Amino acid sequence: MERLSYWQNLCDNVFIFALCLYSQLIFKNMKKLIALFCLIISVFLLHAQTIPSPENFLGYTLGSHFTPHFKIVNYFKKVAETAPDMVKLEQYGETNEGRPLLLAYIASPENLKKLESIRINNLQLAGIAKDKMLPDENTPAIVWFSYNVHGNEAASSEAAMKMIYELVNPANTQTKEWLKNLVVIIDPCINPDGRDRYINWYNSVVGKNPNPDPQSREHREPWPGGRTNHYNFDMNRDWAWQTQLETQQRMKKYNEWLPQVHVDYHEQGFNAPYYFAPAAEPYHEVITPWQREFQQYIGKNNAKYFDKNGWLFFTKQEFDLFYPSYGDTYPLYNGAIGMTFEQGGISAGLAVINEAGDTLTLADRLLHHYTTGMSTIEVSSQNSAKLVKEFHQYFSNPRVAEFKSYLIKNNDNAGTLGALKTLLDRNLIDWGYASAGNFTGFNYQSGKQEMYKAEAGDIVINTNQPKTNLIKVLFERNSKISDSATYDITAWSLPFVYGLNVFGGNVFINSSKENPQTKNSNAQDNGYGYAIKWNGLSSAKFLAGMLKKNIKVRYAVQPFETGGIKFEKGTLLILKTSNQKIENTFSQVINDAAKMYNVDAYPVSSGFVDKGFDFGSDKINIIRKSAVALLTGNGVSSGGAGEVWHFFEQQLNYPITLINADDIGRVNWKNIDVLIMPDGYYKFLSDKNAAEQLKNWVQQGGKIIALENAVAQLSKSDFGIKQKENADDKKDSDKDKSKKDEYADLHKYESRERDNLINSTPGSIYKVELDNSHPLAFGYPNYYYTLKQDDNVYEFLKDGGWNVGVIKKDNYVSGFTGSKAKEKLKDGLIFGVQESGRGQIVYLADDVLFRSFWENGKLLFCNAVFMVGE
Repeated sequence: MERLSYWQNLCDNVFIFALCLYSQLIFKNMKKLIALFCLIISVFLLHAQTIPSPENFLGYTLGSHFTPHFKIVNYFKKVAETAPDMVKLEQYGETNEGRPLLLAYIASPENLKKLESIRINNLQLAGIAKDKMLPDENTPAIVWFSYNVHGNEAASSEAAMKMIYELVNPANTQTKEWLKNLVVIIDPCINPDGRDRYINWYNSVVGKNPNPDPQSREHREPWPGGRTNHYNFDMNRDWAWQTQLETQQRMKKYNEWLPQVHVDYHEQGFNAPYYFAPAAEPYHEVITPWQREFQQYIGKNNAKYFDKNGWLFFTKQEFDLFYPSYGDTYPLYNGAIGMTFEQGGISAGLAVINEAGDTLTLADRLLHHYTTGMSTIEVSSQNSAKLVKEFHQYFSNPRVAEFKSYLIKNNDNAGTLGALKTLLDRNLIDWGYASAGNFTGFNYQSGKQEMYKAEAGDIVINTNQPKTNLIKVLFERNSKISDSATYDITAWSLPFVYGLNVFGGNVFINSSKENPQTKNSNAQDNGYGYAIKWNGLSSAKFLAGMLKKNIKVRYAVQPFETGGIKFEKGTLLILKTSNQKIENTFSQVINDAAKMYNVDAYPVSSGFVDKGFDFGSDKINIIRKSAVALLTGNGVSSGGAGEVWHFFEQQLNYPITLINADDIGRVNWKNIDVLIMPDGYYKFLSDKNAAEQLKNWVQQGGKIIALENAVAQLSKSDFGIKQKENADDKKDSDKDKSKKDEYADLHKYESRERDNLINSTPGSIYKVELDNSHPLAFGYPNYYYTLKQDDNVYEFLKDGGWNVGVIKKDNYVSGFTGSKAKEKLKDGLIFGVQESGRGQIVYLADDVLFRSFWENGKLLFCNAVFMVGE
């Protein structure tokens, strides 16, 4: 009806125009005719360009339906088209499924005209602008709103439409006053793929009217749910690591602006009230007093509006400011006031009855988000000068860094070092190749002060740069935790994530962008073949590329030396033998691939080596082109499966077949060589026939790679591995009950959450002792740093098993681990291989692909896929 009324009004105007034209023709007064013509055309065009409300544009009231992403895009385009003096719209990228990613810049007409100069000046305030001109603090503050990072937390994108409309609505004079002091940036939907997955599903199951009964199917989202992106990644935890396509594109724009205020919009369980700042402890120590103070300003202003409307809310609980890769913490570590706002609403659909007996609607949820958004704009406008000044101060006088420089040793770790360089570049952290010299500093591995030497290929990060605070956070070996009840992992130190030797120094080290090392590119064909060192993900990508082209690849089980060069276990060998089909282009194919995957291809002139075993010995094995399958679906962790899927498709670029775990009984096992079981719960392991079928396939030559809880399940299903019992628990059970403290079971109810922390391992780093003579550990030293997220360890494997990675006593490195959990985490298996008939089961009890940023675990996973059993 609203659209019909709009067109009727236009027709009426045209009719009036025609009548006026006719009357003027009668009087033959051309001057009056021309003047009247211009006047009416102006009125007509002004009417035609009226900014439509979301309701007028969509044809329904916000909150009565979920809006598909393409309609949100179209609405933002329409607003930008009808208010070009206040809105600039930019598409900054696309999702994996091809949906556009947008930013809307909203400002007063005066400020929109100089938008680019405001941006550059803001980077000058941060010391990042290339021109290094003196910044001007007399400038608008920048407020950035990010909506719908979790696709099924869908109310916020609806609120984004109401937000942009009210910012440009001529009738809303208040927002025009606020915009005199601000530039507002809106990302209406960070995760369009996840949003549309949820919206399309919901619209397919909801009836004529929404059913608010929580038992209704419209409140029971199927696997994998809409929370994550195309590859089932939780992008809310990807801000610093930037492993996902959407994040990489967004963060490029974010670091081109660096706002003073950033709000990340979320939803939580529908029984929870609204959450807004101030956040819970722990706050990271680099967070400034001003950043804490402004959270109080926001919280009190939000509370004013919520109190006025009688809406429930809470603050200072659950959501802390510690882990560096969230939508609140990453902005904080980049000078902004970063905040998370959480509306109750996951699985609520259009309406749901919560445990209080109240009906929560989509209209309620979006209104709450809209209210906190406007409240944030109000407070930011009132404090814009202070926001800009404190932002400038944050970068001019950063918190005292732990070290003046970080020297990262090359040590032939080309793969992981290259990945670290990419991460630094994406976060605008300056680095260079270190000048030679001898220094004293803190050895991350030993935890002691030692002498160290800077050599060719080593890189250095000096902390006299704008991103000092972020560097401190990402590199700190031991974080100071003011409260151990954290929302996420408590250790992420990049030297351990990347498996690199790092020294923290008390002096700045000279550096250059020119690499003093020369790469062995376009190596001359010496007639026999090429050797490629197995030292990181780049070499694994090279291997995958060769196998896809059906090129025969061998690998060395033992070290060897040829042509004066030493090669370690796992070195790839591509010989003309068995590769006659590319004989005429052999050198070209290998060198092109080496360049593509950034590896060195070393030519070898003979199968006779200087030291070690010759290339025709049984110490040189063929690597098969394996058919790999991944279990997904009900019971499987969508995030765990997503990590593997993303790794194969976006990093290895190697084919993988996704199979629903519920279909395991219909699998044609002859077409599968490797079966990957990510974290999850597998019902079929409780089915005797299905479990036996899986065992028979392994014995006939199949290979299982089990991760995390899949290992725990196999340990209870007679597959050969056993979970380690806590020795202290066993002693307690054997004690005479009469000797037990009769008050030991008395606990305070209010302390129940903290009492359980003694068993908690939210994410801490442990050193794993590796048997790097086994193919599972090829390419590694005799240790690996793992992220422990549970207290599961396993008994050492006996007959037919290889204990490749074990935790021994005192192998804790950093992060929080409860006292009981720490007692259990010793003298047990973490990574192992069980031989069964002609097949193997590879046990990876920890997540070696954690959020795709735990870079040093990726080669271990590739070893499991390609090396073990060959």
